[in-house]
Amino acid sequence: MTEETVRQFIAEHVLPLEKKFLSRPFRDLLPELQQLRAQVKALGLFTPFLSKEHGGMGLTLSEFAVLSEQMGRSPMGHYVFNCQAPDVGNMEVLARHGTEEQRRAWLHPLVNGDMRSCFAMTEPEFAGSNPTLMATTAVKDGGDYVINGHKWFTSSADGAAFAIVMAVTDATAKPHERASQILVPTSTPGFEIVRNISVMGEEGSDWASHSEVRFTHCRVPQGNLLGQEGKGFAIAQERLGPGRIHHCMRWVGICERALDLLCRQAATRELAPGVVLGTRQVVQHWIADCRAEINASRLLVLQAAATIDRKGASAAREEISIIKFYVANVLHRVLDRALQAHGGLGMTDDILLSHWYRHERAARIYDGADEVHKSVVARRILRDYGVEIAI
Repeated sequence: MTEETVRQFIAEHVLPLEKKFLSRPFRDLLPELQQLRAQVKALGLFTPFLSKEHGGMGLTLSEFAVLSEQMGRSPMGHYVFNCQAPDVGNMEVLARHGTEEQRRAWLHPLVNGDMRSCFAMTEPEFAGSNPTLMATTAVKDGGDYVINGHKWFTSSADGAAFAIVMAVTDATAKPHERASQILVPTSTPGFEIVRNISVMGEEGSDWASHSEVRFTHCRVPQGNLLGQEGKGFAIAQERLGPGRIHHCMRWVGICERALDLLCRQAATRELAPGVVLGTRQVVQHWIADCRAEINASRLLVLQAAATIDRKGASAAREEISIIKFYVANVLHRVLDRALQAHGGLGMTDDILLSHWYRHERAARIYDGADEVHKSVVARRILRDYGVEIAI
């Protein structure tokens, strides 16, 4: 029933806003989106992924994955249900590792939808595929940390109340024990949003944006340390497993919407009087391939989610890597076929396909590039055959 409720809400209330979403800055839509968020709260469906203890619905990852697919049918779906990245991961991290004071100050307002946050990890000077390479530092001075560094693709920093910043706190430690995560209010002197990065021609605004950020002698209390010092990478890995489930099921939702658009175009677009696009065998093959690949993607993601629910993210490492590269590539192929079927219309912002084609190409890059995940899977398989491959 919950899945159908979410599906109906998206169809009746969120999809009608998409023309505005495609033609206006995201910030202009906030008044209408806040009204929808209030309606979702009234339905008891706000922040469904988080435990009841912290104000959520307490769904398992498998249960939330099903809802995430329905929300993914619109670019605004997860935002309306307060499940949007990067807040979803930040809430999970604060719930697990935050102190009571940190939860009161940051987690509770996130859960209530009263503020947003961002996560600052990636640096333009270093390869994102090796997150141990990082120049941002947090040096102790009295009772404070003084942060200096340069980040980019800090998603949703525009309008965020605080950032969780990954910074080196001990440069002499082992590579995976050098960094920590620190809470930094965006109002702190020395925190600067340099720009919203133009992604394939679109800067975006507010939540729908990616920022370049600088920290210049940015001073925060040492009490803003999240978890233990030196555990930044371990905490980041914790959020990645469930986070990839969230992403992949959102992608399945996008695929379903794109396939629906493809089929509608195939059924109505005339090539000649009385001859529709769907009579062409190549288009029929596109539709069949999409259906098979989407179904396979859904089952793979639900299998990975069930493994995490039963055994934890560490035991599901192979399943998580498989869905990350497999579903990202299915998403790419489904969007490409749907866009091709729409011809010139597909290239315009009159429909959603061009938006997704621009922004979801990054699915094969962020949270670990395809090539990295494929190597992880292959190494684990080959280990059973006696082949040990050094990273």
